[in-house]
Amino acid sequence: MHIQLQQIVPVPLKDKFSKRGSDVWNNNLQFAPGEWIKIKAPSGTGKTTLVHILYKLRSDYEGTILWNNTPLQQITGDALAAMRQQQVSIVFQDLRLFPNLTARENIELNRVLQEPYCESSTIDAMAEVLGITHILHQKAALCSYGEQQRIAIIRAMVQPFSWLLMDEPFSHLDQQNITKAAALIAAECTKRNAGIILTDLEDDTFFKYHKTLYL
Repeated sequence: MHIQLQQIVPVPLKDKFSKRGSDVWNNNLQFAPGEWIKIKAPSGTGKTTLVHILYKLRSDYEGTILWNNTPLQQITGDALAAMRQQQVSIVFQDLRLFPNLTARENIELNRVLQEPYCESSTIDAMAEVLGITHILHQKAALCSYGEQQRIAIIRAMVQPFSWLLMDEPFSHLDQQNITKAAALIAAECTKRNAGIILTDLEDDTFFKYHKTLYL
């Protein structure tokens, strides 16, 4: 699935972004299927805003975004739900777990939204890789933020997708756990020939990016 950005700029930040250069805002971009893209920017320059725009959680922007040549603004209702269930998965910066559900229950919600993409045992296998098997039965609210990030990563992996959006997905993980999580994500995206759009504050070597853009 191709993604095109045509002169996108968030309305609330329009004046701010018009006064400095950006590889993304007010530019024309094309992301091809299977591309791994890093978007680097300091705090306050719109990383989360961009991710929310791409996932259609925000519409307060000028310009046009096309998913497979269809304007994102025209994708609504069942079509939008299907896109989020089958084409686009996401790791939010604020994670958006349900605090009163267990870690496993949070993950299962994505796995069974439709015809399950993988077996329930896949959750156990991924949890073992990321070192969180022991907290699968705990309510998400009782897990540390780093544990919650790993729950959110697994949740994103157990549904079908051709694009994976990630907004600072490793911010509360140490280097050892970042290495494990990045390897898991890379393996899954390679297997599916899926694209990655990752935002973060700094340069990194998490993935072999095809493009690095400065917001």
